[in-house]
Amino acid sequence: MTNADDLFVREDAIFANKELLEINHLPDEGRIVGRDEEISNLANAVNPAIFGQSPSNVLIFGKTGTGKSLCAKYVSNRLTETAGEEGVNAEYAYVDCAQDSTETQAVQTIAKSLNDPDETDITIPDKGISTSTYYKRLWVILDQLYDVSLVILDEIDKLDNDDILMQLSRAGEAGKITNCKIGVIGISNKIKYKDRMDERVKSSLCEREYVFPPYDASQLREIMNARRDAFKKGVLADGVIPRAAALAAREHGDARKAIDMLRYAGEIAQSKGAETVQEGYVTEARERAETDRFRELIRGSTPHSRYTLQALTVLSLNEPDEGGFRTTRIYDMYEQICRQAGTSALSLRRVRDLLKEHAFLDIIEQSRHSGGSAEGSYTEHQLLEDPEVLRKVLTETEEE
Repeated sequence: MTNADDLFVREDAIFANKELLEINHLPDEGRIVGRDEEISNLANAVNPAIFGQSPSNVLIFGKTGTGKSLCAKYVSNRLTETAGEEGVNAEYAYVDCAQDSTETQAVQTIAKSLNDPDETDITIPDKGISTSTYYKRLWVILDQLYDVSLVILDEIDKLDNDDILMQLSRAGEAGKITNCKIGVIGISNKIKYKDRMDERVKSSLCEREYVFPPYDASQLREIMNARRDAFKKGVLADGVIPRAAALAAREHGDARKAIDMLRYAGEIAQSKGAETVQEGYVTEARERAETDRFRELIRGSTPHSRYTLQALTVLSLNEPDEGGFRTTRIYDMYEQICRQAGTSALSLRRVRDLLKEHAFLDIIEQSRHSGGSAEGSYTEHQLLEDPEVLRKVLTETEEE
């Protein structure tokens, strides 16, 4: 029987301040690396708010882990502080549209974030009132409490529709608010997101657009060095950060994944009872980081979405030298998987839509090809990540 005194580690030999390596941690200014120009551009766009004027609306594009949300939050924090020094009451609300994807959820989150019930005597219930009522309460809150407000809509492409963008960007023009000015910062991983926006929203929202490029190895090394005091002094071996930076730069340029890799390397050292984090732990950490990312993406998907991905994974494992697989081949394998699972297969058209969703999430890549007059055009699909990692995650997900 395990001795209770030995069950928990009472002293952390690896980490000094692990919070510095958490995804949701907003670092100090000195820890934001490689984004001086982007921060300056954002600050210029919202600068009028310091004088109680309307900030420009902004759309930020870039791959995951390029610092979009980090910089938007940082600039918004600094804006509210600086505006306060100028006697302007400013505040910002942050909405994760992957979680609050409907218009009702998003406006409720904004209203609740900006409300001070002691000042407004307004309540924002979780449910039980209409979307229009949430808006009415939000307009009252803004006019009562603020001169200027910013609304950050992160992963804006996950919203069900553009209605909330229309409401926010035209609230002043429509006379919904009279005292408060609103600015919107939309953030998306999909640079083509703007193409599917309503033309009216596009004209009023897209005042400025910025693209955040992936980090290079040097920037990633600086980012991780800026957070190395998350570890106890002398714990990190010399090659750990350069190795993690090189891997991350080569594969994706994603700072979030790079920081994850560093944290996981520390946790691996911790689990092994090691006194130092060795370079060899970085490779193990990379595999764990990729597995965790896919697990989060796949856990919330439908069974048939997983069966479709499983079909492409099986083909990729069986024929590793094949560049990509046609939709019809994937569908044939998908039907086999459905039979094994004892469920009816969806139509080819629906499976094609599911493959598009996986491409939208950057799990797979799609390419159009021409087969000439005999075959016509067709689409090929290819996994963007290691099929063995996907196989492992899909197996674990089915067992849950």
